[in-house]
Amino acid sequence: MSWTIPQEQRSDNSPPEIQEQLFTHVAALPGVTTRQSAISVPGARGFMVERGANAPLDAFLVPRAGEFAHIHPGYDGSLHLALPPALAADAVARGWAIAHPLAGIRLARGMVMIYGPRTNAELDVVTGIVETSHAYATGTLT
Repeated sequence: MSWTIPQEQRSDNSPPEIQEQLFTHVAALPGVTTRQSAISVPGARGFMVERGANAPLDAFLVPRAGEFAHIHPGYDGSLHLALPPALAADAVARGWAIAHPLAGIRLARGMVMIYGPRTNAELDVVTGIVETSHAYATGTLT
């Protein structure tokens, strides 16, 4: 992983077919639309959703765009997303994520980079993490 901006995964990258499975799953979540990320590098695909009534601004990478997550281009395959700070810390502690260098400074406190899944088992875990980010943004996180 790089510690510079843009933050990216540099090795052990997600295979393209698994990246597409993840993209397809997240794009099908309720209310999600996709387009070029409003904050990331060219080719990064953003996941946007309307902010839920109970969702804090910190549930978004780019609140004005409704971007709660994005997947980096195929050469990378990792994701950035926002989680509640305690869950972001848990994802880091469990080895699924690293904090974004600007988290809590210029970006959401719970913004993390999730490693791109390399296997179907990893895809299941990463999908669950992104679903949690979606629930946070839509105000349905329980």
